[in-house]
Amino acid sequence: MQKPILLVGGKGKTGVRVGKRLTERGLPVRFASRSTGFDWRDRDTWANAIEGAASIYITYYPDLAAKGAADTVGAFVALAVSLGVRRLVLLSGRGEPEAEESERRLIASGADWTIVRASWFNQNFDEGQLAPMILGGEVALPVSVVREPFIDADDIADVVAAALGDPRHIGKLYEVTGPRLLTFSEVVGIISKAAHREIRFRTVTAEAFIKALNDGGVPGDVADLLEELFTIVLDGRNSSLSDGVERALGRPPRDFVDYAESAATRGAWS
Repeated sequence: MQKPILLVGGKGKTGVRVGKRLTERGLPVRFASRSTGFDWRDRDTWANAIEGAASIYITYYPDLAAKGAADTVGAFVALAVSLGVRRLVLLSGRGEPEAEESERRLIASGADWTIVRASWFNQNFDEGQLAPMILGGEVALPVSVVREPFIDADDIADVVAAALGDPRHIGKLYEVTGPRLLTFSEVVGIISKAAHREIRFRTVTAEAFIKALNDGGVPGDVADLLEELFTIVLDGRNSSLSDGVERALGRPPRDFVDYAESAATRGAWS
C-alpha cells in the first residue's frame, strides 16, 4: 500500500485545500490536528502522527511568526527525518523573522525540502479573524496606507500540492503573492462592492485594536500574533510582488477581485 502524505494542520485554510487536491489525484492523505490527537505544544504526540508517512506538509499553529515557533518546528523536522520521512514542505510567512529561522532549520535538517513563503491570505477576510468585522460592517485595524500583495489560499494549495507530487520542486523556495498591491482600505472596498453592502474601513490605534481583541474573547495566542502582525510585520516590508506562483505553476496568481466575487456569490458575507 502507498504511504500517506501527512498534512499537519490539515484542517486549516490551506491544509483542507491541499488535502482535497491530493485526494482528487488518488493520493492517500492523513491529517494531523488537535482533533486527531496531535498538539504542537505536546511533543509526545508527534511521533504517532509522523510514523508511516511518505511526506509531510507542515503548517504551524497559530503562525510561524509566533515566538518560539522556530524551535518547535525545528524539533518536529528533526524527528521526522529521524523517523525516515525526508520529503517536507513548509508553509512559511513573508517578512517574519521567526518564520525565516524555521526555514533555516528545515534547510539544515538534511530533508528534501520545499518552502512556500506566503503573504497575507485573502481568506483571512471570510474564514479568519477578520470575518466578524466584515459581517459587522466595519473593519477597524491599526494600519493605514501600507500595501500588501494579498495571496489566495487556493493558489497556495496548488503550489503545495504540486510540490508534494513532483520532485522537481525539491530545494525550491517559492515566495507567493497576489498579482498586485492593495491597502486594507482598498480590500474592504472591493469586498463591499462584491457583497453589495456597505462595509467601512477605519484606522485605529494599536491599543484600541488590542482592547477590541481582548473584549471579543480572541484566544491569547491568537491575539498576541495579530498584535505582532499588525504592529510590526505590516510596516511596508512586504510591499512588493513575487513570482512564486508563476514559477511553480506556470500561471499568474488569482486577483483579489476574483476571490471577493466568488466568496460573495457563495454567501460568505451575507
